[in-house]
Amino acid sequence: MDDIGVTDAQKWNRIHSTPDSAPPRAAAVLIQNRHLLPASGDALDLACGRGGNALLLAAHGMKTSAWDISSVVLEALNKTANNAGYTLKTDCRDVSANPPSPSSQDVIVVSHFLDRALAPHLVAALRPGGLLFYQTFIAAAVDASGPSNPLYRLGPNELLEMFRPLRILVYREEATAGDVKQGWRNEAMLVGQQTA
Repeated sequence: MDDIGVTDAQKWNRIHSTPDSAPPRAAAVLIQNRHLLPASGDALDLACGRGGNALLLAAHGMKTSAWDISSVVLEALNKTANNAGYTLKTDCRDVSANPPSPSSQDVIVVSHFLDRALAPHLVAALRPGGLLFYQTFIAAAVDASGPSNPLYRLGPNELLEMFRPLRILVYREEATAGDVKQGWRNEAMLVGQQTA
């Protein structure tokens, strides 16, 4: 479909207007490393999509916000959270134009969203000891999953460079090394901690 003249909000509202019967699922970076989460605090699922990360954070007991440009997906997420008995604060916003405030979050999760210019704002938004969980697609993929536009794919070790100011606790990017029929491919994941 031709998206000329269509805003990002309109595009994502159209994409999310078809209900998905599968429950929202958190990103692997959060599932595999949830033991690093603090017992409480403010958490943000940025560019949340269907909100799997937000639901996991809320279930963990964090005061959770979920931001996305699609009002349609946020409405569905509110229903899912209410049905599960979780309290979330959702905000329909362009996260690139309106990033989180400095020192406002104990945890930020970003999955399958890439805006390189947002990286310094995410680092600044973490409180001392705060954690960033980040996972997105890489250029050195073994199949066609993910975005077709190369601007939305990371180069080798780019995620490490973007978040260099953080203390890196977890990093994984297997790309095309070794037996590509095994392992974790097509994406990079990082967990970084604010030390300032």
